[in-house]
Amino acid sequence: MDILNKVKQHREEEQQLKWEGTFAEYLEIVKEHPEVAQTAHSRVYNMIKNSGLTERDGRKMYNFFGEEIFGLEDTIERLVEEYFHPAAKRLDVRKRILLLMGPVSGGKSTIVTMLKRGLEQYSRTDEGAVYAIKGCPMHEDPLHLIPQHLREDFYNEYGIRIEGHLSPLNAMRLEKEYGGRIEDVKVERIFLSEDNRVGIGTFTPSDPKSQDIADLTGSIDFSTIAEYGSESDPRAYRFDGELNKANRGMMEFQEMLKCDEKFLWHLLSLTQEGNFKAGRFALISADELIVAHTNEAEYRSFIANQKNEALQSRIIVMPIPYNLKVSEEERIYEKMIRESDMAHVHIAPHALRVAAIFSILTRLEESKKQSVDLVKKMRLYDGDNVEGYSQVDVDELKKEYPDEGMNGIDPRYVINRISSAIIRKDVPSINALDVLRSLKEGLEQHPSITDEDKEKYLNYISVARREYDDIAKKEVQKAFVYSYEESARTLLDNYLDNVEAYCNKTKLPDPLTGEEMSPDEKLMRSIEEQIGISENAKKAFREEILIRISAYARKGKRFEYGSHERLREAIQKKLFADLKDVVKITTTSQTPDESQLKKINEVIARLIDEYGYNSVSANDLLRYVGSLLNR
Repeated sequence: MDILNKVKQHREEEQQLKWEGTFAEYLEIVKEHPEVAQTAHSRVYNMIKNSGLTERDGRKMYNFFGEEIFGLEDTIERLVEEYFHPAAKRLDVRKRILLLMGPVSGGKSTIVTMLKRGLEQYSRTDEGAVYAIKGCPMHEDPLHLIPQHLREDFYNEYGIRIEGHLSPLNAMRLEKEYGGRIEDVKVERIFLSEDNRVGIGTFTPSDPKSQDIADLTGSIDFSTIAEYGSESDPRAYRFDGELNKANRGMMEFQEMLKCDEKFLWHLLSLTQEGNFKAGRFALISADELIVAHTNEAEYRSFIANQKNEALQSRIIVMPIPYNLKVSEEERIYEKMIRESDMAHVHIAPHALRVAAIFSILTRLEESKKQSVDLVKKMRLYDGDNVEGYSQVDVDELKKEYPDEGMNGIDPRYVINRISSAIIRKDVPSINALDVLRSLKEGLEQHPSITDEDKEKYLNYISVARREYDDIAKKEVQKAFVYSYEESARTLLDNYLDNVEAYCNKTKLPDPLTGEEMSPDEKLMRSIEEQIGISENAKKAFREEILIRISAYARKGKRFEYGSHERLREAIQKKLFADLKDVVKITTTSQTPDESQLKKINEVIARLIDEYGYNSVSANDLLRYVGSLLNR
């Protein structure tokens, strides 16, 4: 079986990556590859950075998060640049707990999971290799073997700073097993793994009455006290708490603010000094990144309690809002559906888009600028070209509400309603109207939505419906145009010829007779009127087009159908306007004649072949658009 061969191959690759040697041999590796001695924070940052990044509109897009986190580019950039990067440089920020705070289903857990899975993979690469003292339950850094008085000399020779002290268990082993000869201490390469509890830990709070601090710091092994004679003998202690096992990597502190205070006290010393107290030992060093996550209500309650002041100063809060881009929200739904048992269901084009439009509208705040309504704001956030607005305007809108996106409808609710629509319809195909209907019905059953919000959300469903009406009409009209792009280019070329003649005050040859004729004013106005160009403004618009053509020509480029956004829209609307009556007659005829039936079948075939519909959703679309055109 192929799968068994792959398992075997993976096992062999793992075996080849293993390494074991003495501390003296490990130092040779350190000299050649200093990155093996990097801190946990540095390892996380380098893992993210090495995945690559792309820049778009002056913003950094980290590829590490690219296929899982959608629409949170600003948040991710802030997370990397304000926390991981300075922490990797040993600045004071690394002495803080990273607290991801945001609404449910906003991506907090996904970010943490990605960091954990990423570290597991990264530790199997040359750049992310991790070495530890062999046999140590805490996977201790071998460089802790270097005595304090020699660490300055070590830094001068290797350029590496050593932080932390040898743990009680390894200090005893060094004396008893190796006679104090640090060069003989066994070192091995380790691979971070949450399943094997190597360098990745997860702590989940439970009932404060039954939760034991040993879950964090380990506990005494009473069965061995008789053998070793004392509770303070490190061999009689189990170093198996989450803080012990997460050493060299990261620990996820789930719902941290739900924890009993005594659990959080241990984090004070760990974050500030890099050590924690366990059993009857001196402070134990640990090098780990602590990531916690919570919702906004719990965080507000936490900071309101004065007892938590000391811990508050040890926390860096990173807001993780909902995505505010329609196109990215669609990708979230596509991913959730792909990972579910609904992947076989045909979801008609734009069904997820209208759901995304509804979701984004619930998360946006009304702008203080009267000229910007929610729909316009939604389009600007999604990167659409809106006449009269630029990226500067978008940045100003974002500054109006720095915490925008912390409220609204979550993606899970939408997916639940899509699931409900599929089950209720009992056919392997749903469209945008099915989704909107299900979203509307779900609001009646939603337990945490106030009456005021419910009224607002119902209005947003109506807005999403209107947006879909426009999309549906354009989709059908496009499908009716045979070779749509070719028709658009022909109309564009005709318009440009006339504009050039108009601006240069020249004549055009008649294509049939060759006779010289004046520019076709009727044709030019029929196109310009589609986008509201007035009689007074037509000259300026045409001159602007001519200047754009000249600019393209100077660069050796051809002025295409999409080279001028407003002209493209005008051409599109002109084609649709010319075709509207044909579409209306053909889609609404109760008994279509042979030519109409042929046209309908051609359109359905094109919707299926070129636009992603199936026969059911294509017919549904035609019927719906027919009803819209009849109103």
